[in-house]
Amino acid sequence: MHTSDRSLKIAVMSFAHTHARGYIELLRNMPSVSLLTSDPGEHPATELRGRAFADHLGVEYVDSYDELMAWQPDAVIVTSENARHRADVERAAKAGAHILCEKPLATSHEDGVAMLEAADAAGVILMVAFPVRFASTFARLKAEYDAGQLGQIFSVRGSNNGKLPSERAWFTDPELSGGGALVDHVVHIADLLEALMGAAPVSVTAVTNQKLHAERARAETAGLITISYDNGVIAAIDCSWSQPDTAATWGGVSVTVAGTAGTVAVDFFGPRARGLDTTTGLPIEAPYGPNFDEALLSRFIDAVRAGTQPQPDGGVGLRTLDIVLAAQESARTGRTVAVADVARALVE
Repeated sequence: MHTSDRSLKIAVMSFAHTHARGYIELLRNMPSVSLLTSDPGEHPATELRGRAFADHLGVEYVDSYDELMAWQPDAVIVTSENARHRADVERAAKAGAHILCEKPLATSHEDGVAMLEAADAAGVILMVAFPVRFASTFARLKAEYDAGQLGQIFSVRGSNNGKLPSERAWFTDPELSGGGALVDHVVHIADLLEALMGAAPVSVTAVTNQKLHAERARAETAGLITISYDNGVIAAIDCSWSQPDTAATWGGVSVTVAGTAGTVAVDFFGPRARGLDTTTGLPIEAPYGPNFDEALLSRFIDAVRAGTQPQPDGGVGLRTLDIVLAAQESARTGRTVAVADVARALVE
C-alpha cells in the first residue's frame, strides 16, 4: 500500500532538543499519523526526559531505538544532541525511514557528508529542520527579490538572539553540541540567505566571547560573523544568547536586506500581543500567527507521502554547517576563513 493511502508511522528519536516537544504536540494531533517515541540513555536529573516526558505529553514510548526501528516507521524525526545526529540518521536510513533532522546537520563536515551518503544509499529523504524559511513574510521577501524590486542586493544584516537554552544542559557542552551560540543560531539565517539568493558563501570572519552567562555556559555565548557570497553580497549575523532569563519570550529572528532600489526589514517572530502581569509586573508576550514548525512538518509529511525530496535538504544542511565550521576556525585563529577550506581539510 502506498504511504498516501494509509496512516503514516512517524518516530521521534530523542527528546534532547527543545523542539522535540513542539513537534510531538503537533504530530499527536495530526490525522492519519501514528506516533512512537524513544529517548534512551542516562539523562540529567534536573531534566524531564525519557518515559516520564512521553507520559507527560501523552504519547507512546519504547525504551530503545532497536524497538523504535522494529516498529518500521515510514519517517523519523531526529531531535538528539547535535553530535549524535550522524549515528541516528544512519540508523534511520538503514531502516528505510525518511528523515527530518534537527539543525545543525552535524558537528563536523565529515559527519555531514556521511549522513548525506547514508540517505542517498538508502533512497530516503533527508530534510533539515529550518522552519523560518516557511514564514509567509519570507515568501513575500523572496518574491520581491526575485522580481528585482530591491535592485542589486549589496548587504544583509541578520540577528538570531535568544535565551541561553538552560533547560537542556547539552546545548553549552561542546562535546555534544559542537559549540555554543555560533552553532545554535547562525545556520537559521544562513539557510534563509541561501533560499533567498541562491548564492554560495565564499569566506567567513567571526569573533566570539563568553561574557554572557559565563558562570553557566561551557561555550561561546555571543558572536558576530560576516559572510562574503559569490554574488558580492556581504552578510553580518549576530548570533548571541543575549535574551535575559526574565524575557517574555525565547527571542527572535530578523533580517534587513539592503539593495540599490530599496531596503526591507523583516522580524519573523514580530507579531505578538503584549501586556504586563498584574501580580509580578513582568512583561507578557503572546506570539500569534502561523506556526512555522507546523508548516515545516506539513511539508515533510507531504513529501514522504509523495516520495519527493523537499527543501531544505541535506545539501543545504551541509553548506550551512560549513559556514559555522568556518566561523569557528575564524574565531579561533583571528583570520578570515574560506568556506571551501572546510571540505578541503577533510580531503587532505
